[in-house]
Amino acid sequence: MRTIKIRVPSLLTLAVASLWATGSPLAQAQNLVDLYESARAFDAGYLSARLQYDANLARADQALATILPTAGLAAGATRTDFQTTASTQLSRPFNAETATLSASQPLYRPGNWATYEQGKKQVYLARAQLDTAEQDLIVRTSQAYFDVLASQDSLTFVKAQKTAVAEQLASAQRNFEVGTATITDSREAQARYDLVLAQEIAAENDLRVKKLALDQLVGKAETQPRGLAAPLVLPTVVPVDVNAWVLQSETVHPGIRLAQSNVDIARLEVDKAEAGHKPTLDLVASYGGNRNPSGTFTAPNGSRSTSAVVGLNFNLPLFAGFATQNRVRETLSLSDKARTDLEGARRTVALSTRTAFFGLVSGQGQVKALEAAELSSQSALDANKLGYQVGVRINIDVLNS
Repeated sequence: MRTIKIRVPSLLTLAVASLWATGSPLAQAQNLVDLYESARAFDAGYLSARLQYDANLARADQALATILPTAGLAAGATRTDFQTTASTQLSRPFNAETATLSASQPLYRPGNWATYEQGKKQVYLARAQLDTAEQDLIVRTSQAYFDVLASQDSLTFVKAQKTAVAEQLASAQRNFEVGTATITDSREAQARYDLVLAQEIAAENDLRVKKLALDQLVGKAETQPRGLAAPLVLPTVVPVDVNAWVLQSETVHPGIRLAQSNVDIARLEVDKAEAGHKPTLDLVASYGGNRNPSGTFTAPNGSRSTSAVVGLNFNLPLFAGFATQNRVRETLSLSDKARTDLEGARRTVALSTRTAFFGLVSGQGQVKALEAAELSSQSALDANKLGYQVGVRINIDVLNS
């Protein structure tokens, strides 16, 4: 049975779309695709899913055996010591050798054909399960990757804040020494500086933990994610209609494909159960030989015989203690359950797709707003510094800005 490969748009494509250039000067920095490929070769969860996929394919191929012929060879050899205590004592050994070649081909077995069709559906089920594991690995790798970048940005921000507060502390101390500022300004700046030091320690530890998590996921030490280029160029979301994304997800999402495969397999399980009421017909054939080199008690001379048989085996089940009827009821309920699970999967995927789409659109808007806020904050900081120098702003205003 051949593996069915389905191309599924992955989250990795969307994540890498923003990595048009590198903002990191480190030559050894790695992009998200490189680290994802490393995770595919190292992550125990994904490797386990991959091996399970191979096992599922082998299990699916086993279903083909139910409609193919079977053949067997049986052979045996016996030795019989015959003794009599009549008027004349007689003792004689007899040897016998037998061999039989038999074969059988199902001609009409509805249950076997349903099993064979289930095997083909198992291929799609196995592929959907593997795609689910791949999507999970993409999400975990992307999350760990951007967690490190976010922690690096946080640490960079705290360090810049520490430098700015240190400069303001030095300025407040100089102004106090010359009598142009009060001790309050120095103490406020010192308190803010101590707070920033604590934040720096926490940020360094958070970055260390995030890097360890990424290292463990990809199986490498001291990984260095490649930063985003500045200014950040965000890709355009195409199509812009959320319903188009929902429609696409209903076709390619591994969760829906998995549920649909379960529906198909459950329907075929009903066919297998109903086949318990139907007759079966097999074509059988055998060829055997029997050799007695020393003869038998009734035929002392050696003998040899062969036989060939070709026929049909017909079987019609009449009554099995209501086991077949109850099995049909069970499979019908399980089939209804599978259809209900499919509908639930469709609703869940539609909701998660809409949530992801609106989150992406909202995130793009927030990026633009934060870029504008950064410029405004820098202007406010410059104005507060100038105001502090001319005496119209106090030290706490500069620290807060």
